Amino acid sequence: MKGLKALLAIAGVTALGLFITTPASAASTDGTVTGVATVQAAHPHVDCSNGKFACTEVADSEQVFGKGKYVGHDEPSLLFYSNVPGSGNRMQYTGVIPKEPPATPIPGKRSFTFMQAITFWYGVALCDTQSYPVQIKTCTPNTDANAVPVSNPKHPGTAFMELQFYPPGFVQQFDGAACSGRQWCVAMTIDSLSINPVTGEQINDTCAAKVGVEPVNFAYLTHSGTPQGPPNPVNFDPVGSGKPDPHKVLFLGQGDHYTVSLHDTAHGLMTTVNDTSTGQSGSMTASAANGFGQVKFAPNPSTECTNIPYDFHTMYSTSSPATRVPWGAHSYNVAFDDEIGHFDYCSKVAADASCVGKEGTGGEAADGDNFACFPGSAATLVHVGGCLDTNAGFDGQSYQKLWPDGNLNLHPSPIIFTSPKTGPTYSTNYSRIGFEADLPRIETQDSSPGNNCDRATGAGCTRIPLTDDHTPAAFYPWFSSGQALGGCAWTIGQHVPGFSTNDYGANNQWGPLLSLAYTDIGGGVVNRFNDFRRILANPCTR
Repeated sequence: MKGLKALLAIAGVTALGLFITTPASAASTDGTVTGVATVQAAHPHVDCSNGKFACTEVADSEQVFGKGKYVGHDEPSLLFYSNVPGSGNRMQYTGVIPKEPPATPIPGKRSFTFMQAITFWYGVALCDTQSYPVQIKTCTPNTDANAVPVSNPKHPGTAFMELQFYPPGFVQQFDGAACSGRQWCVAMTIDSLSINPVTGEQINDTCAAKVGVEPVNFAYLTHSGTPQGPPNPVNFDPVGSGKPDPHKVLFLGQGDHYTVSLHDTAHGLMTTVNDTSTGQSGSMTASAANGFGQVKFAPNPSTECTNIPYDFHTMYSTSSPATRVPWGAHSYNVAFDDEIGHFDYCSKVAADASCVGKEGTGGEAADGDNFACFPGSAATLVHVGGCLDTNAGFDGQSYQKLWPDGNLNLHPSPIIFTSPKTGPTYSTNYSRIGFEADLPRIETQDSSPGNNCDRATGAGCTRIPLTDDHTPAAFYPWFSSGQALGGCAWTIGQHVPGFSTNDYGANNQWGPLLSLAYTDIGGGVVNRFNDFRRILANPCTR
């Protein structure tokens, strides 16, 4: 596993917690970890320079996080397109939460959803006038007038919302990503980017140390619709905002059926998850009244770090290849994503949370750059040692053929979800889809030493990434469709007997290389191959 050493900076304190807090490890004389405690810092924040957090993938990691600094997220995605007005700001999905196999680990044979993906999410682009490219002070919501070429620095400031579902079983938030041992929970996350691409300026160093260059609003979906604590980056509290309270937060059981509804309101995007198996629901509105806010863009020499209360509205009226996030590696607006590449086994964890034992299912010696590692004793249910940092060596559990295959004793059931519908009553299908993988973005040699993708030319970029041993990854997942939930539905992984009826060419579904244009320093245009993408008529309508 070639995860890079991305440490979590909290007001000048270096930490190794997944999100906010530090696993303060009590090391025995042989270097193994005997316990994990949580250490709070004075000014905590969700730090996207840490590869362990599920942040939106930026187009250029070094531009954002510094020379030689790679932070990457492997995000195989399914994009949905429609020219129907409102399709960019009103949509509904249905889905099924996976069931997990027995909790006893069998490395190399038994897998769990948290080993395959740190989260799956439903996303949409939002207005944020303090976010990249910060050239104009207004953003009129819900209009395709915002769909100016993203290489144009006059593009309105943009954020991206991910409604993230967290699998159970491993280390609890905010050290890990689990909400409990057996149940799932859901959070609204909104990523912005505090960079002016024309001047190359970022938010000032003082504020960056407090909230990060890619600041995140974070709030669990609650039964009341009121956040546990302040979602905005400046006032975020890792306990009040970040530790899920089962009396307030919506929890979903394994095998539960649910609906996800996203729609803009007078005071920002509202997200609702209804658990149709239990009758419970949770919601969150990205409003100033709920504590959501922008981080004021103030570059050096300023030291200002100000929260501006803000209603985050959806940006576009429709969804098409033109309705992009101008700073994102992906080309998406309305999308589903499974964020993979965040787990590999580790037999011995050092006091600095690196792996110093054996890694992977084959038990090869750890290569010295596996981080955000936890002993099995830290897990909520599945007591196995593992690391959560970016698996840029493409040899962790996401890249093994251990995905759902119908064997429920060894593997979880699949993530099942439908194509969204839009319209006043959520009855109108999206006409096209796009299979999109950001593999070129994460196959550069500086980010993954086994690969050599040139994002300027596309040379060396592959649909099957190479491991750090310079051999093709054992597996890379794809989308398939079949019948579930009363009609056509999707899953991601491999062919699932009894469900999958169309694999869309498996790895070939990702299509050809995609060149995307971005604003360059000085206001010019630079093109990068960050993705593979294939667009086709929606084959899975309902």
